[in-house]
Amino acid sequence: MCGIVGAIADRDVVPVLIEGLKRLEYRGYDSAGIAVINDHDVRRVRRTGRVAEMEAAALAEGLQAQLGIGHTRWATHGGVTEANAHPHVSHGVALVHNGIIENHDQQREKLIAMGYEFESQTDTEVIAHLIHSFLVHGADLLTAVQAAVRELHGAYALAVVSRKEPGKLIAARMGCPLLIGVGEGENFIASDVSAILQATRNVIFLEEGDTAEITRDSVTVFGADNHPVQREVHLSDVSLASLELGPYSHFMQKEIHEQPRAIADTIEGVIDAGAFSAELFGADAAQVLNGIEGVLILACGTSYYAGMTARYWIEGIAGLPCSVEIASEYRYRDVVANPKTLVVTLSQSGETLDTMEALKYAKSLGQERTLSVCNVPESAIPRASKLVYYTRAGAEIGVASTKAFTTQLVALFTLTATLAKLQGRLDETGEADYIDALRRLPGSVQHALNLEPQITAWSEHFAPKEHALFLGRGVHYPIALEGALKLKEISYIHAEAYPAGELKHGPLALVTDEMPVVVIAPNDSLLEKVKSNMQEVRARGGELFVFTDADSNFHPSEGVHVIRAERHVGVLSPIIHTIPVQLLAYHVALVRGTDVDKPRNLAKSVTVE
Repeated sequence: MCGIVGAIADRDVVPVLIEGLKRLEYRGYDSAGIAVINDHDVRRVRRTGRVAEMEAAALAEGLQAQLGIGHTRWATHGGVTEANAHPHVSHGVALVHNGIIENHDQQREKLIAMGYEFESQTDTEVIAHLIHSFLVHGADLLTAVQAAVRELHGAYALAVVSRKEPGKLIAARMGCPLLIGVGEGENFIASDVSAILQATRNVIFLEEGDTAEITRDSVTVFGADNHPVQREVHLSDVSLASLELGPYSHFMQKEIHEQPRAIADTIEGVIDAGAFSAELFGADAAQVLNGIEGVLILACGTSYYAGMTARYWIEGIAGLPCSVEIASEYRYRDVVANPKTLVVTLSQSGETLDTMEALKYAKSLGQERTLSVCNVPESAIPRASKLVYYTRAGAEIGVASTKAFTTQLVALFTLTATLAKLQGRLDETGEADYIDALRRLPGSVQHALNLEPQITAWSEHFAPKEHALFLGRGVHYPIALEGALKLKEISYIHAEAYPAGELKHGPLALVTDEMPVVVIAPNDSLLEKVKSNMQEVRARGGELFVFTDADSNFHPSEGVHVIRAERHVGVLSPIIHTIPVQLLAYHVALVRGTDVDKPRNLAKSVTVE
């Protein structure tokens, strides 16, 4: 959600900025722009639409400079217009901003009274004028930025340049991700490491409240108290190859097919050790995990559905009570907290603002036993947690999460088995069986991927529809929810999911021959119940599309379409049945001609409320 890139070098940085913005397109945006300092003046190009349109305008104007900033905007305050696009400029100060400033109205009124005129509806323009107001009174750019952010309430990542100081790039961070790329005689800033991999893999992650002054040859970071601090330089393990499409048509397609490898990498530690141990989650994990009395999972979107699946595992296998909360709701309600609860946060990016704030809230209530399941090393949520389990899915570019979801499930199952062992509920035989099941899992996922031709044929049935219903029972109900989410995210078909037993309590009224009904029906203890629910649909003329297992004794018939995975894989079945619903959404979107990787109105990393 919104992207930032900045550069200062002895070479022309305009190509660096444009390439960086292209690398950030996956985050979701509706306008793009760059501003550069050239001959002690600010030159700016902004366009609504894609980065390519802005790039064409920049090339047409012959834009060149050794200092500049760029931005992709996802509209919050003000509509999608060129005037609202970043960068924003105030009397030679240019800046880009991710986040939301909550007190922008009050600041706007104050600045108007001081004589400033506003050209946009954004909260960001307030920051530009505010910085300039401090420059007028003699502050240098760094001091002006530090003074301005003290006046702001909300979340921000800022990159600021000024025509009066053409050798400096200023950065500031609170609540939104921002990092510095360290090069040889050149330095960079970005909201995501992918934006600067073309230039450097050496990065400094800014902490909450940090500001930084960046020149060609130096990086000086200041903590929240404005005193200089040392921040470690990390070598990013993200490769440029992981950010390329290769032989695939879309990143979503690529990432669906990367799941056998992503799962294998995520479980490598368990397989190598041949055991579930607390040390998988950190050196101090045994002390944190022993004696817990329950588990609280905090997450949003797809990660929330992973948490819902884990609740069945944690309660059924580990014997611990488990609650799953939508992070944006949890952080605003009164909570009865138990300090012996393990608080688990799920976030692909590790920067999801609602999840981060929910974690802070849980800790403020005395719940200090915290575990982050995350895909991005050194991101904010893992740094705020005592324990971490990295999912090792690799870079996920498509907005609709795929491999991040299945690797979260694998991580949560590993946690479940570890807790069960610590609770004395998992003996050596059971542990060996679970490890064997994990060892076989990548192959089973590949078998599910091999169903793609059959699912492609189904997509023709779905593409003309405007509504769809997904059904599941037990541990597969969250997979139905995930299937409905994927379909609506990228095909724009309205889709809902229900526990199949709830049909007769209302949703059955919606069933007609115009609403396809997708059923997750593995060969488990609830199969006969699901079959009865399917009969309720057929009796009302509904058309069924059933994902089941090879040994479930289902047969296609009029109005009943069946696709079979391999034999039922037991407790890990939800992971296998995720694959078909991902493929279904992808191929329906292809038929409907939507923008698969960048669906409208959505963003990959949600760093604002």
